Amino acid sequence: MCTVCGCGQGETTMEGDHHGHEHEHVLPDGTVVRHAHHHDHGHGPAHGHGHEHEHEHEHDHAHGHGHGHGHHHGHDHGDLHMGHGPAGASVAGMSQTRLVQIEQDILAKNDGFATVNRQLFAAKGVFALNLMSSPGSGKTTLLVRTLNDLKGRFPMAVIEGDQQTSFDADRIRATGTPAIQVNTGKGCHLDAQMVTQAVGRLGVADGSVLFVENVGNLVCPAGFDLGEAHKVVVLSVTEGEDKPLKYPAMFAAADLLLVNKVDLLPHLAFDLPRMVEYARRLKPGLPVLEVSAATGEGMERWYAWIEAGLAAARKAA
Repeated sequence: MCTVCGCGQGETTMEGDHHGHEHEHVLPDGTVVRHAHHHDHGHGPAHGHGHEHEHEHEHDHAHGHGHGHGHHHGHDHGDLHMGHGPAGASVAGMSQTRLVQIEQDILAKNDGFATVNRQLFAAKGVFALNLMSSPGSGKTTLLVRTLNDLKGRFPMAVIEGDQQTSFDADRIRATGTPAIQVNTGKGCHLDAQMVTQAVGRLGVADGSVLFVENVGNLVCPAGFDLGEAHKVVVLSVTEGEDKPLKYPAMFAAADLLLVNKVDLLPHLAFDLPRMVEYARRLKPGLPVLEVSAATGEGMERWYAWIEAGLAAARKAA
């Protein structure tokens, strides 16, 4: 989680963010979104990482910087005073207890925002998908092809997550699809509050498909519910077939596995059946679709899966 890997110590921003000013953002469909950015030194209001938690200075000198974060970054460098903790408590034990509590608080706050998102999507008949993968899986290319091929069938929108740059959002907008870029700085994943804010700025039509392209990472994104209908994991055949066993939380959480770049299989020593077997050890019955964003192979099955999900979301709204 974030308290262990250290993510989020930078600043999360969305397109158009500047310090202390109101800005105007024009979407590809002509919609003008005005918003103000409030600089909160660190994550900003979008990160949702439990900033209400105080340092709890129990004379532990955990580098209480006094910045007013209200968020412990795991700086326990071993200068805790043994005599000031519970009798017999070790420094390591105290640090571990504190990390567990912070992780619980982070996830509890995130889950609250995820619940709000899920209720909003359900009321509007929006089918929201959380796309996750390691860097280089072809996730953005697959999404661009999906948007181009499905154009005109139903409304779509995209939230793009990356640490820096708006490259992917620019590629998405070139398809004519509304998109907003969320840059997480040092953060290694999107969280539910970021999605809440992005949806508010982007504007998502009733009865639409919302694609959330998460930061490329097979670890942290698996632990953060965004309020999505389904988690979709993209794994390319240029990666190792042992990825599911190396990153079990991601594949155990998946609702669909897209195996991308299958057009390259004749040129690779990738054992596709073994990879699928590994993934289904973690998630029995996990649906698997073999696709190629480059050639279009298998993409119609992916589109049919999306359309079925959207129809169910609209019916339930």
